Amino acid sequence: MELPLVVGVDGSDHSLRAVDWAADEAALREVPLRLVYAASWENDSETPLAHLPGKPSAMELADFVVYTAAQRAHRREEGLKVSLHVRHEDPVPALLSEGRSALALVVASRGRSRLAELLLGSVSLGVAARADCPVIVLRGSHDNQARASTRQRVMVGVGEQPHSAAAIRFAFDEAEHRHVVLEAVHVWRRSLYETPVPDHRPGEPSTSHERLAADGLAAALRDAVSDHPSVAVLEHVVEGAAHLVLLDASARADLLVVGAQRRRGPYGLQLGRVAHMLLHHSACPVAVVPQAA
Repeated sequence: MELPLVVGVDGSDHSLRAVDWAADEAALREVPLRLVYAASWENDSETPLAHLPGKPSAMELADFVVYTAAQRAHRREEGLKVSLHVRHEDPVPALLSEGRSALALVVASRGRSRLAELLLGSVSLGVAARADCPVIVLRGSHDNQARASTRQRVMVGVGEQPHSAAAIRFAFDEAEHRHVVLEAVHVWRRSLYETPVPDHRPGEPSTSHERLAADGLAAALRDAVSDHPSVAVLEHVVEGAAHLVLLDASARADLLVVGAQRRRGPYGLQLGRVAHMLLHHSACPVAVVPQAA
């Protein structure tokens, strides 16, 4: 069965920008696009289109939102297969349910204001933290184009094996479909008692820990490199704090991919500090990819 790319819509400007991005992505991957509107009807007065003349009913409003989003997607990608779905429930559980049979979920944060940039939003964060499939989060300042990449680069943060395996596969797939460079970044920390490597040559790791990090990164990428021979790969090992290194690196990428380990228990995916920081402050869209423990 061909899994769709699912995007959450609510009629707001930022969700329509997410439709643009998702339409590009669906066209790149040649998969259907599924537009999902979810809301509890008692909260309709708070929706972005509640001010429309004539006070439309909740169902009319929902139909209008998904129909408008579908028109926008078809204008963006004329031949795209688009399906519409309205769910009478809160957005987070609705999107989590949709994600169980999706290639990925696309969600957007609240908007472009400075405050909105700092407040990711409960829907975006809740979905990214618990979904069974990859979740791509866009904030108001992010580019709404996936097809016409401006920086020609996908970046993946590579942590400890095997917790980054799914993220690496997703990042390679993205780079291959976009025909862009993949940059893989592994961040390491210097030991207090680290000593330089004897006979160190310029351009080579200068400490034993850095050398181990470089070897570990190469090992983590080996299978994906073999499976995607057309993808040009840049491997970087950087000393520092992971969230700061990746935040800085996000300024030169069109998409930043990170893994999140799924742990047993009622709370599902545990994002951790690095993913939280990236979702709130990355300079480009972020894909959070769950990795089974």
